[in-house]
Amino acid sequence: MESNTPSTWLPGGSSTSSPTPPDRIPAGHYLAGMPDPFALPFDNRFARLHPTFYEVVDPTPLGQPYLIAFNPDAAALLDLPPDAAAHPDAAAYLSGGKRMPGAEPLAMIYAGHQFGVWVPQLGDGRAILLGQVTNSRGEHWDVQLKGSGMTRFSRMGDGRAVLRSTIREYLASEAMHGLGIPTTRALAIVGSDDPVYRETPETAATLIRLAPSHIRFGSFQIFAARGQPDRSRELADHVIERHEPDLVGRPDRHERWLERVVDRTAELMASWMAVGFAHGVMNTDNMSVLGLTLDYGPYGFMEAYEPGFICNHSDHEGRYAFDRQPAIGLWNLARFAESLLELVSFEAANAALNRYPTAFDQRYGALMRSKLGLTTTDADDTSLVGELLSLMAANRVDYTIWFRSLCAVSSDAEAAPAFLRSMAHDLERLDAWTSRYTARLRAEKRPDPERMAAMGRVNPKYVLRNYLAQGAIDAALGKDYSEIESLRRVLAAPFDEHPEQARYAEPAPPWARDLVVSCSS
Repeated sequence: MESNTPSTWLPGGSSTSSPTPPDRIPAGHYLAGMPDPFALPFDNRFARLHPTFYEVVDPTPLGQPYLIAFNPDAAALLDLPPDAAAHPDAAAYLSGGKRMPGAEPLAMIYAGHQFGVWVPQLGDGRAILLGQVTNSRGEHWDVQLKGSGMTRFSRMGDGRAVLRSTIREYLASEAMHGLGIPTTRALAIVGSDDPVYRETPETAATLIRLAPSHIRFGSFQIFAARGQPDRSRELADHVIERHEPDLVGRPDRHERWLERVVDRTAELMASWMAVGFAHGVMNTDNMSVLGLTLDYGPYGFMEAYEPGFICNHSDHEGRYAFDRQPAIGLWNLARFAESLLELVSFEAANAALNRYPTAFDQRYGALMRSKLGLTTTDADDTSLVGELLSLMAANRVDYTIWFRSLCAVSSDAEAAPAFLRSMAHDLERLDAWTSRYTARLRAEKRPDPERMAAMGRVNPKYVLRNYLAQGAIDAALGKDYSEIESLRRVLAAPFDEHPEQARYAEPAPPWARDLVVSCSS
């Protein structure tokens, strides 16, 4: 069931609440007798499944934990008040040193293809699912603790996370949410001075992350490989009951569910491509059955546009290069569909996979038209976008800055305005494309102010550039955590101007060229 992705396009709002930072909340805010905010309404459906799906295991507490970051936007998903950070046991609860009332900690098992190589057993080697919370709106949220110590799936690892990687995931997941891209969310970072050894000694940290589900393609692959179709059926029906209730009881529920997974994955890949995001480790065990961006490691937001951009220093063959992500998405889906062949027919699985190219192209096309301020569809749009991307690659322009600058192009321009010309060197080619683009704008007869404002709502001014994340990391290593919160607030509303933080929109400085991220990130 292997296939390529025949894309016709590719060449070759959020809350901005500003709570008091955790390190400034008065001590003793919670008095004796007050309700415990961490007594959450747990509804642990996953723990009711067959024990084959997990290992029951408690987190290993950090030594002398302290709260580094607390995200009130994510807290609201659990109906957790922002001032829960002031609770005297907040750091203990959020690092696993004290069990939240109602939590049932466990580590999930799965398998997967890692860089295309089958690994028959993986699992949560440094993450523990504390349980599922159902909030007042009826939404289901997994509460998972990363960096929480060893499990039987740790595979010789120490089960810990370091502060560096924890900050990167905390900021990236919130940046993606701000961009409107499906993702896990980040609730809190807790640090400790406990040493953790990677390339060099670092300090330990834990991350609490949230998701409607952490079930992944590999969660099904392991039971297909073991010849346990009853387990695959049980897990599929659990996902359907929890997340696709309209399919419950239907004889074709597994076929329809597979179609939805295909469509959501295609749409996720299109969203990544449109915003210039490279995941870096698209292993099947890092692919969500809900179409969420999952497991942030060596990710990268595009700066100088390069279709073959490789963000992961460990990806020596470029398997997960930026422009290969759509094809890898389909390859991973084919492996997932194979794992369901006891539940769906071969023909139905292939039919579901055949939806992918169209779903990707439709979503990517809609996103790119929106980025260009176009509201109608034209047969020439594919060529218009393709020439733009080719032009951007030839001139090595900054992906985010370039698209944000296009918001200011007037529809009566016959040649590229000065602010675009200053970023490119092939001016003749740029002028030709600009003339073609503005003619398309004039044909739509949309007022420039309306169109420019709409483009500003889909072309971000701010993305999480690696040097920005590194700046927050460097400050945190010196015990200054304010940059984490400052960045989070801006990234939660990346389409706004934020004049007081305009420095975050600047291109990477020369020193940032030496930054590399790898699977240890």
